[in-house]
Amino acid sequence: MTHIRRSVFGWAGAVLLLAGCSGAPQAALPASAPSAPGVPPSSAPASFTVVATGDVLIHPALTDQAEADGGGQIDYRQILAGVKPLVSGADLAICHLETPLAPEGGPYTGYPSFSAPPQIADAIKDTGYDTCSTASNHTLDKGAAGITRTLDKLDEVGLKHTGSARSAAEASRPLILDVHGVKVAQLSFAFGFNGIKVPAGKPWLANEIDADDILAAAHAARAAGAEVVIASLHWGIEYQHSVTDDQASLARKLLASPDIDLIVGHHAHVVQPFAKVEGKWVAYGLGNEIARHDDPRGSTEEGTAARFTFTRTDGHWAVSKAEYVPTLIDLGPPIRLRDLTTAPPTARGTEALADTDEVVLSKGAGDDGLTRPGK
Repeated sequence: MTHIRRSVFGWAGAVLLLAGCSGAPQAALPASAPSAPGVPPSSAPASFTVVATGDVLIHPALTDQAEADGGGQIDYRQILAGVKPLVSGADLAICHLETPLAPEGGPYTGYPSFSAPPQIADAIKDTGYDTCSTASNHTLDKGAAGITRTLDKLDEVGLKHTGSARSAAEASRPLILDVHGVKVAQLSFAFGFNGIKVPAGKPWLANEIDADDILAAAHAARAAGAEVVIASLHWGIEYQHSVTDDQASLARKLLASPDIDLIVGHHAHVVQPFAKVEGKWVAYGLGNEIARHDDPRGSTEEGTAARFTFTRTDGHWAVSKAEYVPTLIDLGPPIRLRDLTTAPPTARGTEALADTDEVVLSKGAGDDGLTRPGK
């Protein structure tokens, strides 16, 4: 993996700021229903649910479909409507926004240098998501201006975000969300940026995977009051179901730390296994949430949501229930995202369920308690 030592300027700096009692965690709108200000921690729930999904990868064909659905206006909500009950039903819903956003009216571009219509952020919010990871190999496709546009739009619609930043100060603040009174931190890091160099003097623009930097970020989040820390990692090899040695090694190192509770992964555009590592869960790859590749492989249309229930026991939060919810991008026409545990059965859906079951459970996750609704 390519590494960049952000900790000198970013996360280590955050630890120092927190230790000096200056600086505060990034302001976060409550995920789902908030607790009233000043409510003591004892009033927090005994459990809460987290749903995380894979790549939101906006190819031009998706925008064509969204424009048809909107009668000439770009509207992605119908494409995503099939998973709205799943996503909106979670106490905390995490998306991965892979592509930078364009100015209103474009120009819009697809592979290899993405710039997606900003209306996708409205649809993500409407679907029920609370926060998005933004560190991916495409984060720097449109440079610093693309990052600023993307984060400005997410702020506008009320989606929290982490993984890229508009300033060093923003990068140094942990993202901590209020989930019914429980403080949950989200981290986001990517393996690299397709050879694009981070602009000189701005190492804080996007988070690149380095184990020490991730651990420093997690420690900073704990110091800022996080009770649960979730790491969103953009890693692995495209179109490969199997977990790489680098992924497995990094998961072991991160989950051995008391500062990280869960890893959710993306980038491969196909589903990868779930596993229990150091007594904690890692979903190595959730596949595509929504995409429309020029050359669909079948596997690129099969994805899964990860749903984890956290329960507090003796003051400590841990996953008490782990589930996967297979999804399918129905290429139609029209293009629609389906929750295969609730959608009417079809031959293609049955095939996708079998494919996803085989991959997700291939490292023994079923023996460790991972389940699928309806199975």
